Amino acid sequence: MIDGIVRRNIFIGMMLAVSFSFMARLFYLQVIDKSYTDFANQNARKVLTKYPVRGLILDRNNKLIVFNDVVYDLMVNTPTRLKNFDTAYFCSLMEIDLMEFKQRILKANQMAYLRKGVFKKNLNAPQFANLQESMYAFGDFFIEMRTDRKYESPVGSHVLGYIGEISRKELEKQNDEYYSMGDYVGKSGMEQFYEDILRGVKGEEVVLVDHMGRIKGAFAEGRFDTEPESGSFVVSSIDLELQEYGELLMKDKIGSVVAIEPSTGEILALISSPSYDPNMFNVRNRGLYYPILAQDKTKPLYNRAVMAMYPPGSVFKLVMALVGLEEGVISPDTRYTCYNGFRLGNLFIRCHPHNPQPDLEMSISTSCNAYYCNVFRAVMTQEKFKSQRDAYENWTKYMFDFGLGKTLGIDVNNETPGIIKKPEYFDKIYGEGSWKYSNIISLAIGQGELGITPVQMANIAAIIANRGFYYVPHTIRKFENGKRIPAVYTKKHLSRVSAYNYEVVVEAMAKVVLQGTAAGSKIKDIEVCGKTGTVQNPHGENHSVFIAFAPKINPKIAIATVVENSGYGSTWAAPIASLMIEKYIQRDSTDRKALEERIMKAGLIPDNLK
Repeated sequence: MIDGIVRRNIFIGMMLAVSFSFMARLFYLQVIDKSYTDFANQNARKVLTKYPVRGLILDRNNKLIVFNDVVYDLMVNTPTRLKNFDTAYFCSLMEIDLMEFKQRILKANQMAYLRKGVFKKNLNAPQFANLQESMYAFGDFFIEMRTDRKYESPVGSHVLGYIGEISRKELEKQNDEYYSMGDYVGKSGMEQFYEDILRGVKGEEVVLVDHMGRIKGAFAEGRFDTEPESGSFVVSSIDLELQEYGELLMKDKIGSVVAIEPSTGEILALISSPSYDPNMFNVRNRGLYYPILAQDKTKPLYNRAVMAMYPPGSVFKLVMALVGLEEGVISPDTRYTCYNGFRLGNLFIRCHPHNPQPDLEMSISTSCNAYYCNVFRAVMTQEKFKSQRDAYENWTKYMFDFGLGKTLGIDVNNETPGIIKKPEYFDKIYGEGSWKYSNIISLAIGQGELGITPVQMANIAAIIANRGFYYVPHTIRKFENGKRIPAVYTKKHLSRVSAYNYEVVVEAMAKVVLQGTAAGSKIKDIEVCGKTGTVQNPHGENHSVFIAFAPKINPKIAIATVVENSGYGSTWAAPIASLMIEKYIQRDSTDRKALEERIMKAGLIPDNLK
């Protein structure tokens, strides 16, 4: 009897223990462990991304430059389970065969992210229309809508940049976990630099799905859905009308034009020629046109305005004049004799006929080579320096203050620093302590071991226009959301040349246009200050160069123009710059129609590059 009671109690205890363990396990699974809940939810509902509308880009006068174009991607649930699926009908709608269908399904499964894969990107209009009518029959498939870019005008490709699908490397580097595989992101230009402003905020749509992953409707009547927030538009500093005009003037030419507002550093136009229509480089078209552009001998993808490094030629004499004045080795009245050139031992640097004893102002207006060779010698042989190396290092400090030999930090991709050689470079060539000014005298006239990009040339013009300071050139003017532009673009950079030393150089630049080497580029009612340059080119015709600003008082535009393989600065670069200055300041059509027509009709691309 007692044994029976004991056995019964033991059995009851065992049953209670088993029941308790089951209850504890159920409590753990249902309350503590969320994995089964998540698994059930994933099989009951699906979260779809609602992509925001990307912000617009406007020009400085609020003209639309970049806007959005809807694109549709055909997505497929993964892993794909295609039962009772009319493959033949689907393939006919998509205009593909069975083999391509299987390959796309396989790739979608392999490249899937968050249980979805891309079957086909950028559906064309007929495909999208046909599918919309039949999507009910293709349960594993669904369409995601995104925005591509379109452009009001076929200009400004190097400034605006482009968007593209995010790479795995970019995904790994992101800080805020915003992007997923397949998302579009700014890849270059303003699209990249101001991505955080333009991209907006994603939304979500939660939908019910069956055990096959097919969408059956909204979850909880859409209470958990969130709407996307459109990206803010940005106002660029670019003047669209000036950009269009400049690209028209540079048609069938190799080179670049950069125009800056001196008082702010805002880039008014940035032209690299030849260029390409930015519509060729949007998401939908890039795959088609990129190979064509990449193989073009004229390199339309190469942004000469910020990447090409040229010896500046005679425009560099302006910098040498300012260095000489600040160092106190010359004054406005200093004269040097020019016997059709400068002789130093066996070295002879030629010069063209002009007044044989120019003062500083005349040396600029007549572009005297001998004068600046003498200035360079005077700068480099001052008694205050212990060696020529010390003198050269002092000279390079002036160059850095003018924004040379380093990247300026502009918001345009692939900016190069130009070339200002360190003393060690000459130590290797001539031997340490064995070189002096005579070995590098060609620097005096902007040749030799010296390279300057067009944007740096335009910045020199802006520094002189401002009488001694500049702001880092930039393409952004303001943001719609009120956010301040980056502080790097509002910081004033001073040159080490005193403001009063600029005045004689400014007066000389005015005479260059009035009666000097650029006299053919005068503009009625606008006082232009400029300097021509003819840059030696060992590979062919010389490059035509011109920098300028206008008006002389309260300048509104500073500009640099380079036309490769075209000869004298006064022949091509100066007229192009003067027409653009006139366009920007006066706006109405020029009264120099003959000049405009000559420039527009000129084809200056060498035959071997056509």
